[in-house]
Parts: sequence; structure tokens; C-alpha cells
Amino acid sequence: MNRVNLFLLSVFTCVGWRGECLAGNDPGLSSANELQEWTLEKQETEQVTFRLADTLLKLRPLTNNAVRVIRSMGIAHEVPELVYLPKKVPDYVLKKEKDGYILSLKNLNVRFSVSDGRISFFSSGGKEIVGEEASLIESSSVQGEKTYVSTQTFHSPFDECLYGLGQFQDGYLNVRGLTRRLTQVNTQIAIPFVMSNKGYGLLWNNYGLTDFNPASSVVALQKTGLGGNKVTVNVTSTEGGKEEVRESNVFVGKLKVESDGQYALMLDVGSVMARRHNLAIDGHTVVDMNNLWLPPTVSILVDLKAGEHNLRAELTNEDAPRVYFRKVDETTIFRSPVSNGIDYTFFAGTADEVIASYREATGEVPMLPAWALGYIHCRERFHSQKEILETASEFRRKKLPVDLMVQDWQYWGKYGWNAMRFDETDYPAPREMTDSLHRMGMRLMLSVWSKVDQNSVLGKRLAAKSYYIPGTPWVDFFNPEAASFYWKNFRDSLVLPIGIDAWWLDATEPENDDLVGRRVNHSTFPGEVFRNVYPLVVNKTIYEGLRGLSTDEGKQRDSISRTILLTRSGFPGIQQYGVATWSGDVGNDWDTFRRQIVAGLGISVCGLPWWTYDAGGFFRPGDAQYTDAHFHERFSRWLQTSVFLPLMRVHGYMTNTEFWNYGDKVTDMARKSLELRYRLLPYIYSEAACVSLGNGTMLRPLMMDFPQDTQALSLKYQYMFGRSLLVSPIVEEGPVVWKTYLPAVQGGWYDFHDNQYMSTGWIQTSVSPDYIPVFVKAGTVLPLSSGYAENAQKALKSDLEIRVYAGTDGAYQLYEDEGTDYNYQKGGYSCIRLFWDDAHSILIIGKRSGQYEGMEPVRNLKIVKIALSSDVKSNVTEKSVVYKGEELKIAF
Repeated sequence: MNRVNLFLLSVFTCVGWRGECLAGNDPGLSSANELQEWTLEKQETEQVTFRLADTLLKLRPLTNNAVRVIRSMGIAHEVPELVYLPKKVPDYVLKKEKDGYILSLKNLNVRFSVSDGRISFFSSGGKEIVGEEASLIESSSVQGEKTYVSTQTFHSPFDECLYGLGQFQDGYLNVRGLTRRLTQVNTQIAIPFVMSNKGYGLLWNNYGLTDFNPASSVVALQKTGLGGNKVTVNVTSTEGGKEEVRESNVFVGKLKVESDGQYALMLDVGSVMARRHNLAIDGHTVVDMNNLWLPPTVSILVDLKAGEHNLRAELTNEDAPRVYFRKVDETTIFRSPVSNGIDYTFFAGTADEVIASYREATGEVPMLPAWALGYIHCRERFHSQKEILETASEFRRKKLPVDLMVQDWQYWGKYGWNAMRFDETDYPAPREMTDSLHRMGMRLMLSVWSKVDQNSVLGKRLAAKSYYIPGTPWVDFFNPEAASFYWKNFRDSLVLPIGIDAWWLDATEPENDDLVGRRVNHSTFPGEVFRNVYPLVVNKTIYEGLRGLSTDEGKQRDSISRTILLTRSGFPGIQQYGVATWSGDVGNDWDTFRRQIVAGLGISVCGLPWWTYDAGGFFRPGDAQYTDAHFHERFSRWLQTSVFLPLMRVHGYMTNTEFWNYGDKVTDMARKSLELRYRLLPYIYSEAACVSLGNGTMLRPLMMDFPQDTQALSLKYQYMFGRSLLVSPIVEEGPVVWKTYLPAVQGGWYDFHDNQYMSTGWIQTSVSPDYIPVFVKAGTVLPLSSGYAENAQKALKSDLEIRVYAGTDGAYQLYEDEGTDYNYQKGGYSCIRLFWDDAHSILIIGKRSGQYEGMEPVRNLKIVKIALSSDVKSNVTEKSVVYKGEELKIAF
């Protein structure tokens, strides 16, 4: 069925987009007067409104390349605006056409057909980018209150690639055609946004559950009684660590499809959290993942022949699995079962233009402190003040660089879960602990939860004021009074008196999908209305509280300084609150490692730039990990890849994660990885400035830089780290050589480690146990620190090495600032423009622009030119210069 007929079918079936189907009538026999035309109701500065019967369509220009589309039949729940920021409306022109209207922005044209209500999006040059196929709004209910089920279908050709939707564990980078359920859960972060290689992005604006490409066909699997294997495991929980007995069972069913083709399947285990994802079709396993925690759903794409197929799933005994399925076609669909109607924003342009516009509409990214970009050391968990300080001292003694020590949960001891105080039995002087770390050139991050023990002193105060989400231990951050009360206790108990530098806001989903069936904000709203947005309001509360500290309050915590909020969940708009995410409580095997890379690329393309994982995995192989050579190899590859992630962090459940516990070989490997991270910090920090000041993206799926390269689009594990480095992680055990695909670029590529010149296409490199393959684009001007640095501030202030990779012209902007405050927002930073003139073999170091407190007026620079040559020994030339802020020209 072609797109126009499909679209008209939806109109005939649900007249006037009312969502009230014509019972008993053949949709093909609907009379002409039922198909009324839309009329222009009002044109205002901020929006254009059209009407058809009781349905309104609003077009709201947001930026020069973005427009928000809202279709509604009425407001079921008056929800606050949590995602979009108030901004100056861009200039637009509305023009009447024969069959509708065109709304023109500088870089986008939006065409609206008054006869069928369909919207199409065009470039400023008139080329169609994508169009709607059908819109449907149906009346429904939630907790006995009126709501709407809203569905929007877009055209999607088979050669399209779509990226995004957040962080998922199913291993798919290209999500086109995939059926996914967008919910927040440990290891899964739902961001209802996709970006296309066709030059656009779509943000679906709904705070509740959203189904992406929902499947209406479903098979309920039946328990057989087979299996029965029992295992006792140690797990984390909202009550702390505990043992859990898990028993397996086999479930079976039959799936029938009418025609050959590719099908999207979604296995829903029927539990709040899964322990295993397993499904076989006709004896062939299509998914098999084990972890102590997994999301309740997993998505799969499979090719099936017409007819009946046998399904078999080995899951846990208490599961009630169902398999949803649909044939993949030329559509992309968003559906929300709890909504006020259809609400989405269309962004036109390249990947970087889309993300820039997305952040302009939903919030730009503040600079993280420089020390957050160094090494972050964590374990589950430090048990005392003495233990954390001894570990920090050992890092310094062994000359292993580190910036941030992390105190995980249960430091509250006898006072109860998240009581916002240290148990003095093991932490007798928390302020002295942070001061001691500061004297060592380190910072402290503390784990704080949005749940509080109801029997604690703080919990009883929260309960007395009805500040909990009823029936749960989670604070109701949708209630402004509850959020304010939580922040004030947070400030007075932890922020002001102890001098802690960074905050780990754990389990901000909240865990166990606890908003379902609950009421929030004095029981004003069903929890389902806000089901996915809890992490946004939690992080907003803490960040705005920290930024709102008065000068006097700030002095009590050393200064009004930049912070970082590490949080386990996210939502559109959360990027404006100094937030970084990580991939949650994952395992440590090779398949899990591969899936984390894909998960990180999926969330990064959604405009959330700061992401990492638990290097080495959270759940590890017990005491065997310290001597198991196979785990050591996996751990090494996790760690070496984390050098090229926005944040570099190690963590591990019931594990002393310090490298020296694994022996000299692992320690030596770790030292090389840490030293490389700190060598790269001038580049990483300049890329961080590009994120905050230029709306850039550091962790880049290849689609962002090579959208027309079909081979690059098919690769899931290679990615760009910043604008210059292509990273090719080793994701298998024991390879001798490693294949990497190098997309076509002007001048070719260089091996970062040995300077060997590479052309383009598939290449092979020998494998080292000490590092992973990384390649540099010709024309790159790459700033590096020189010498050993124990922390980020020293690395950024050290003498610099400027590497120039010849082969084409290139430019780079070196960014520097004080590193720990917000003065950069008032212009307190400097930039040095570096330009490589390849034809004349000259590097031009521009005059420094700007200044900041503590700026080094003179810098010693080593300039290294790496030329096109197959002879590694002869292609490197070095020169040393002293830079005093004035333009220099270095000729080779």
C-alpha cells in the first residue's frame, strides 16, 4: 500500500482524526461530507493553529530548522512544561497554497494539506525530507481518568537508517523497523528521539510510556514445567545487597505469519525486571542474555517465512512471557497510551545541526569540571573513611593518575537508607576525609538516592508531610514542596558542611517501575502520566539547588564550583543539568561489552553527551576475577576503550577494583591506559568546550560524520571520539590482527599509536595487549599534554605537544579555562586557533583570544609533523617553540 492510500485509510477510518471509529460502516464507503477540510483558525507570533471539528493542530516554530507539531482533542491532564525552554520564536512565513499551507523557516519548510491533514517536511531548497502517513488520537482512561492513546506514523524508506531512543541492551544501533518499549529501568534509558541518515531528527514529547513501532500481534507463551534449575545469586536491591534464589523454566508457543519478510519481535518476560532474555525460533536461538538484572523487554529483528513457527524461551519461573510481532514496512511509528494528544518536534539538517537545534530547544550542556574528565575510581564499595583514604594514597604512591574517588552506598550505616549522614563508626570525620582528598589533588563523589528509609529520622519527617509517592519509599519530586524539602536537607546535611564535589544520583528511574498505579503531587496525577520523566525532575532539583547557592553558602563548600551529577536514568532536557549517565548494573562478558558500546552511541546521538560504563562490568566473576586471565583480557579491553569515552570510570560489585589487586600485568596495562587518557586531556577538554559552547557531540556513531557511506552505517562498534579520532575497540578474545573500516576522507588516515599512514577502506592492524586500534584523520591538529600528570588540572597546565597529521588542510581550536568554576559563562576562557596549511607545510598558531584567572601566559610547545609516508621511521619531524599569546608560524 502506498503512503497516500495508507494515510487516507486512517482518515476514513477515524473521521476528522477524532479517534472514534465508524462502527458498522465500510470505511471505503464514507461519504464526502465526512471528509471536511481543515481551516486556519489563528496565526500568532509563536504558532499557527488549524481546526477540523473538535481537533486542533498547532505548528510552533522553535528554531530556524525545527518546528513542534501538536494535535489534540482536548487536555486530559494539565502537565507542566518540563522539556522545552522558552525561547525567542524565529521568523517564519505562512503562505496559502491550493491544497493547504506552507510554513517557511530559514532552513525548513513545513507543508500542511487541508484536505487530508497530512504534514510533509521539506528542505529550504524544496526537497522533501519526510512526511506523515497517519495520525490517530483515541479516547482512553488511566486510573479511571480520561486520557488519550496517541499514534503518529511517518514514512520510512527501506534504505533509511535511524539511531537513538536512548540506551538499550538489545545490541541494535540502527533501530529502523525495531519494536521497542520505552521505559526507564536499570541498564535502560528511554529517550523518545531518533535521528535519520536522511537529514532529520524526531523528538516525541510524552512523559509516559512510549512504544516505538508498536506490534499489535502477540503470542502468550505457556509454561511447560521443564527446566527447574535453581541458582542462588548475590544481587543489589533497594534494601541493599541480598541473596536471591532463581529458578528457570521453559515456555513455548507458536507464531504464525502471513508472508515472507523481516519481522520485528519484542519479548516481554512479564516481570518488572528480567533475569534472562532467551528466545529460540524453530530451534534457532535469536536472543540469549543473562545478567542479575535485565530490562523486562528485549527487541529482535528476524527474517521469517510465511507459516507457523515454534517459539521456545528459557526464563525464570515467575515470568509470564509474551512475544509481540509485526512485519517491518516503510513506516516509523510512535505511540503513547497515556497522553494529551500527538506532540512531536521535527528537526532538519545534518546530525550536528539536529543536535544543536535539539539543545537550543531543550537545554544546552554546561561545562563539566576538568577533573570529571580524568579517571573516576569506584568500587562497590568503600567501607570506611580509612579505606578510601588509604586507597587514594596508594594511587599516588604507585603513580597511577586519578581525579575522582567515589563513595558508593551504605555509608549511612545505622541511620538508615539515604539518611543523608555518615555513620561515624566508620566515617568519623567526613569533612576531614574530603579535605584530605583535596590535599592529594583528588575530589570526592558521593552516592545519594531519591529514596529514603521511612523509619529514619529524615524519612519520618518526609512521611509526616506526605512527601513520598504513596506506597513507595521514593520521594515525590513532582510535588514542588517535597522537592524543595529534599533539597534543603541535602544542602544542609551534605553539601555545605562536608565539601563534597560531585553527586551520584542512583536509581533515578525509579526502580521497579514504581510510578505505575501510583498517584503523584498530592494525588493530583496518575503516576503513568509521568512514568518516564522522574529522572529529569530529580536531577533538575539538585542541579538548580547547587547553582542557586548564595555566595556565603558557596564559601562554606570552598566555592561556587562546577559539579557533575552521575545518574542512572535520563530524559530529553536532562542534559542542561550537568548530568552524566552510565549503563547501569551490567555483566562483564564479551557480548555485554559489545552491547555497552552500542548503548552508549544510542544515547549520545540523543543529545546527551556525557556517558560511560562500569569498565570491567559491574557484576564480575567473584574472587576468581583476580587470577582469571580470561577476565583480565576482557577487563583490559573494557578499560582501554573507556580511554576514548566521554568519561573514564571503573566500578564492580563486591569487588576491590584497584588495578594492583589483579597483578602486575593488569596494573601495567592500566597505567598505560590512564597515562594515555591524561595525555589526551587537552583534546578532550577542547572537545568538551565544543559540546558546551558549540552544541557538539564527543561520542559519535559513524553516521554523524559519514551519513552517505553505507559500509560505515552498518558498523556498530567503531565510532568517532571527537572530530578527529576513529576508535576501533577490540570486542573479541584473543585476536592476532584486527580489521577496521576507514571511511573515505581527504588525505586518508594515520595509526595513532605508530604514525603509520593508512588509506581508506578495510585495513588490518596487528593487535597489542596494551591498547586498541585508533586512527587519526589527515589534516588533524591534535593537542596533547606532555609528561606524567597525576590529575587533570596538572595535565591541562603542562607543556603541550601539538601533532599535525599532514595530507590536507586542517584547523583546531584549543580551549582553556580555569576548569572548576562557571566563569566561562561570563567569558572567562581563552581560545587558540591552530591552522595547518598543507600545501606550504606551515602550522599557524593564532593569537590567543580571551583570558581567565590563572592563565599561563607562556606555554612551551613541541610541534610534531607526521607526514604521508609508508616509512614510519622517517615521517615524523619535531620542532620546539615558546608561545606567548601572539601569532606564530612554524614552517616544515
